[in-house]
Amino acid sequence: MINNNVAFTTVISALPTQQLTDTHGRHHNYLRISVTERCNLRCTYCMPEEGVTLTSAEKLLRSGEIIRLASLFVSQGVTKIRLTGGEPTVRSDIIDIVRDLGRLKKSGLTSLAMTTNGIALKRKLPSLYDAGLDTLNISLDTLDKQKFEQITRRNGLVRVLDVIEDAIKIGIPEVKMNVVVMKGFNDREVLDFVAYTKHHPVTIRFIEYMPFDGNRWDVTKLVPYKELLYSIESKYGHLLKSADGMSDTTKHYSVPGYQGKIGFISSMTDHFCGTCNRLRITADGNIKVCLFGNGEVSLRDMMRQNKDDESLLNVIGAAVRKKKAQHAGMFELASKKNRPMILIGGKLKYRPPGHFHWMAGSVFRSNTLTSRYYGTSSDDESPRLTHTDATTGEARMVSVSDKEITKRTAIAMGRILLPQQTFNLLEKNESHTSKGNVLTVAQIAGIQAAKSTSNLIPLCHPLMLSFIDIRLWLDKDKLSVECESTVQTSGKTGVEMEALTATSIALLTVYDMCKASSKEMVIQNIRLLEKTGGKSGQWSSNMK
Repeated sequence: MINNNVAFTTVISALPTQQLTDTHGRHHNYLRISVTERCNLRCTYCMPEEGVTLTSAEKLLRSGEIIRLASLFVSQGVTKIRLTGGEPTVRSDIIDIVRDLGRLKKSGLTSLAMTTNGIALKRKLPSLYDAGLDTLNISLDTLDKQKFEQITRRNGLVRVLDVIEDAIKIGIPEVKMNVVVMKGFNDREVLDFVAYTKHHPVTIRFIEYMPFDGNRWDVTKLVPYKELLYSIESKYGHLLKSADGMSDTTKHYSVPGYQGKIGFISSMTDHFCGTCNRLRITADGNIKVCLFGNGEVSLRDMMRQNKDDESLLNVIGAAVRKKKAQHAGMFELASKKNRPMILIGGKLKYRPPGHFHWMAGSVFRSNTLTSRYYGTSSDDESPRLTHTDATTGEARMVSVSDKEITKRTAIAMGRILLPQQTFNLLEKNESHTSKGNVLTVAQIAGIQAAKSTSNLIPLCHPLMLSFIDIRLWLDKDKLSVECESTVQTSGKTGVEMEALTATSIALLTVYDMCKASSKEMVIQNIRLLEKTGGKSGQWSSNMK
């Protein structure tokens, strides 16, 4: 039994109170508590290879403090608590903590969950279940032994798979597997994970790779969830869509006849900030209202200063009310200072330009043309034309001689709407025409266009491009071919025009290769989505 050094009160079930309601009307009834920063693995996306500087033991939350905070949050309407780390099972008193938290089910708590890597779980699992644990999330990014050791920098795949079987056998109501998908590493295993659900009543959740300190995040490692969905349906046929809760972070599907389900957590390409109901307590006792935010307030210090519950609630309420409507765009997140994932709690290469990827649906939802005015030769921030003399109105090439060389990235997107007959031909014949594979040829055309932008657009500077990625995919809902172009360089001027040119020419190529079927095609919504680098730094379109 836990020896509580901090008193806490019996709580009464309640709906989320004003203290847990932010200024955007979101009610927070889900609390994630990190019980340790220590971990027995070194996953590449979670912890830097050299490790992290851990908080000293006396600055971490004591077990009694964890229970006090949990009780306080449940009294305000929290119905679900998840224990995270680090790795929760490395904490010696984890079973006692779960047992005391389990007692809160008499006061309004309905779900007690844990996220774990499973390495040290086997012997503790029966006791944790008896103590009240009802949901288990196993972090497992590969079913291949060699890859497991590569990504975790440890061995133990067999132990993890065994503990999943044990969890199912002893009757834990919800068993989930979290898979962080990284292009070029484990994206080809997605179909193997789907096959795992045939005989296992688990939910496998594919998580988009997210940026945190030390994980060397790169947009080229990100696999948008709709690309995965299209790939899965290409093999298994139409998936059954399951009902999702109002604040669910996961889009759930299942293969007809399979025991388990799959899901997609699309934090990067289709965020769910508008319905977010989650708050976090770090292992050192800070409240963190957004996973990607760096604002934190210490509740530990207040408890150790003998502050009463009302004072704690006032601080919690103030933090919740400062929660933003949504997190920043992916490039902004990658540049912001934030804790490594292991210190927050929870889990979450160069790709040759000619490598082709199938995707399904729009990655960034933007239906309005957006434009950007440039001020490359003036400090004036008012809108103006580019490459135009402000006094005479004459066209001229902007001088970039005095600019600094920085890494610059731009992402552009557009679509071509197709008649039903043309779309059916592309889908039925795997995008082939008498001229060849439509999407592959269009991709090559987009790459060539990006490299030739300065020859096509008179006042664009010639640039040495270091990376070009053109993606095209069919969207059944819109009857369209969608195109997304990512271009990178290290130079003195941006690559927005290269990305936009690549998208335009790729879509024109689709038109050219399909016009024998119909000329009633419309190219639309060619726009810039994001750019990074240069004097103006990161920029993301506000049009979603």
